[in-house]
Amino acid sequence: MASRVEQFESRVRSQPGNALFRFSLAQALAAEERGEEAIPHFEFCVASRADWMMPRILLGKLLLQLNRRPEAKALLTTALGLAVEQHHDDPERELRALLAEL
Repeated sequence: MASRVEQFESRVRSQPGNALFRFSLAQALAAEERGEEAIPHFEFCVASRADWMMPRILLGKLLLQLNRRPEAKALLTTALGLAVEQHHDDPERELRALLAEL
C-alpha cells in the first residue's frame, strides 16, 4: 500500500497545477519531517490564492522550525491579516501568540 506521500505525489504528477493536491502533499511531507521537500508545495499554494490562510500558517510554522524567521514572520503576518478579515478567531489567537515570540 502506498504511503500518503506517495499517493499525493502521484496525484501531483497527474495534475501539477492542482493546489489542493499540492497542499495535501505538503502536509504529508511535513508530517514525515520532510519539511524542505514540503516548502515548494506550500509556496505553490500561497501563490495560487491570495486569500488562502492555511498554507501561509503551515509554511510559516515550517520556516520557523527551519530557523528562517524573517520569511516566517512575513507569511505569518499576512496570515494574521487573513484570519482577522475572515473572522477565524482561533487562528488569529495562535498567530498573534507566534508573532509575539518573534
